[in-house]
Amino acid sequence: MLIGEVARQSGVSARMLRHYESLGLVEPTGRTGAGYREYSSEDIRRIFHIESLRSLGLSLREVRRALDDPGFTPARLVDDLIRQTRERIATETELLTRLRRIGAAQPADWADVLQIVALLQALGSEHAGRRQRAALSSAGEAALPVEALVEAVLSEADPNVAGALRWALAQSADGAPALLAAGLDAPDAEVRKRAVQSLAEIPDGAATALLRDALAHPDLVVRRYAAIALGARGVAEAIPTLIDMVVEETNEADAADALTGLADEPALADQIATRLVERLTEASVGSPERRRLTQALADIPGRTAATALAELSHDEDRAVALTATYILTLRDGR
Repeated sequence: MLIGEVARQSGVSARMLRHYESLGLVEPTGRTGAGYREYSSEDIRRIFHIESLRSLGLSLREVRRALDDPGFTPARLVDDLIRQTRERIATETELLTRLRRIGAAQPADWADVLQIVALLQALGSEHAGRRQRAALSSAGEAALPVEALVEAVLSEADPNVAGALRWALAQSADGAPALLAAGLDAPDAEVRKRAVQSLAEIPDGAATALLRDALAHPDLVVRRYAAIALGARGVAEAIPTLIDMVVEETNEADAADALTGLADEPALADQIATRLVERLTEASVGSPERRRLTQALADIPGRTAATALAELSHDEDRAVALTATYILTLRDGR
């Protein structure tokens, strides 16, 4: 079979077949009387073997070894090819992600593109200061895409940089809460915490809805952050978790402040006072917990809280009684 027909049947160009010949990969079995290359069926089979191995990513040198070296073992080479392919996929995936983010930012011109690229590079810097400046700069004309900010905030360990990223997210367009929602279910507890902290700083309704759902989250830390954020937004569903935080002495000052803010609503003030009193009467609640619950009543207005404090001023637990008496004195002074 002549070279032109071999090229048509194999899909390998005549030029490439000549290149294979020059490398000693495949040589035509013979020549015609006119001097044209003539390939046998065995030659054609070898050409197909070459193309099959090349399709796996082998170099021509590796192909020759594989075909001609009887002692050649493929296992190590295949492992290397797997590693190289994974690295190439990771590189291409990173490039695709970057391109998508640039597209999502809808740059007006190449100057915008270059600015976004510079911000993305700074956001991935190993230096915390550069990352923080990139976050603070992202609210400019060429803003960073929300996806990049969310990915950064969920992976950021430096508290100053994380704060800047949360601020940038709160200034960004819609879409951040939905992306952060995935972080709430991450296997890493730190990622879950960063996700709920970020949602707590986003004031829109979508973030509030996710924080409401987070009150039932299996991660206690997520529930607590959600409760404090919701308390500041006047959401009554946060009250039980906030009271638990007072009892457990976990961010109890923040929890008490949130309860005080909720108590600005008279109906909620009575509800909060009632729940605090109920916890005070539980047999499982010890003296330190009862004292903290009494302190939490200090800034809760209304008759229910006042009555409870009056009764607690005569409590058998002297520390509780003294705390209640002191609070009543302060309230009377107001």
